[in-house]
Amino acid sequence: MIARFFDEAEFNRFGINSALLIIVGCLGGTAVGLGAVANTLALIFIVFPTMATLSSILGIAPMKVIIWIGFFATLIDCFLITYFAFQ
Repeated sequence: MIARFFDEAEFNRFGINSALLIIVGCLGGTAVGLGAVANTLALIFIVFPTMATLSSILGIAPMKVIIWIGFFATLIDCFLITYFAFQ
């Protein structure tokens, strides 16, 4: 089932990449805007996975890598958005 998902992801590469660009970029910007600018460690935790996702998309990495890095970046961004929103 997972192998079929990644095969379909390779077929739909352009649609998934464009959606992932918007999701990861907007969540990263929101997390930075909510307070990560003042905290260097939080900024590193946001920027590194976000730029890794964007670089893997530009570098035409396999979709399996792009999706996992994008999932990891989204998870970190959502956690930090929640943290900074209630701080």
